[in-house]
Amino acid sequence: MPFINERRSPEQLAEVATEIRRDIIRALVEAKSGHSGGPLGSSDIFATLYLGGVMRYDPQNPWQAGRDRFVLSAGHMCPVLYATLANAGFFPKSELKTLRKFGSRLQGHPGRDMHLPGIETSTGSLGQGLSIAVGMAMADKLIDKNDARVYCLCGDGELQEGSIWESVMSAAHFKLDNFCMIVDNNDCQIDGRVSDVMDIYPLKEKFESFNFHTIVVDGHDFAALLGAFDEAKATKDRPTCIIAQTYMGAGVSFMQDKFEWHGKPPSTEQAEVALGELAQPNGIDGPEWK
Repeated sequence: MPFINERRSPEQLAEVATEIRRDIIRALVEAKSGHSGGPLGSSDIFATLYLGGVMRYDPQNPWQAGRDRFVLSAGHMCPVLYATLANAGFFPKSELKTLRKFGSRLQGHPGRDMHLPGIETSTGSLGQGLSIAVGMAMADKLIDKNDARVYCLCGDGELQEGSIWESVMSAAHFKLDNFCMIVDNNDCQIDGRVSDVMDIYPLKEKFESFNFHTIVVDGHDFAALLGAFDEAKATKDRPTCIIAQTYMGAGVSFMQDKFEWHGKPPSTEQAEVALGELAQPNGIDGPEWK
């Protein structure tokens, strides 16, 4: 069966990303727990990956051989992954209301044992998902020798884990040009600014020193994101890292760029305000990084 690979315009993707954000808010307020900031901030990245014609997949046959695979290494950000998969047709959107409830397939971190279509592996222990994704890319390129691609998203605070850099070193050593790492670079983590908690900068120079093809992009600019993923596909003999500069909580004024919203849901009243602000698609100007 053919894979889904429909290219959508930046304007169409803005509408998709806004709907993903609305679904995140609805799921979180129903769950009364979960992470708001990272999922809202990365929604534009997910919309582009899954609904911008970047990844090859078939939601009606999610385990089809030769598919592209995605691993959410920052597993706590799963509300955005669940909302994206539902919008892409992997399962009914009504299931989003079961987020973090007993017996639900949508737990607080992605679980392969939940048998949710589109979840390639269990993640949540920071740094682990990237290692698994690199292993998948090695299997595709070196053993199966197919043309499938593997994408993995990490949070920038996650880069403080040592296992991240072991995985990066391995991906470069084995010249995994079928592997694309995405860093959600919002400079926020649970207890402060990433640069204050454990400085990881300069990121571009770090990844280049590991022989990654490195692209820095506004993570809220759909045309730029599409161009970055195209550039990653065209790069040969080394992996790519896309450093997507984003705002935590993007699209919701009282959450945007506030690390305090890393790991808490909105109240019912706050959700009403957020959904009101997200009533219409609107572009988000990316952060200006020094």
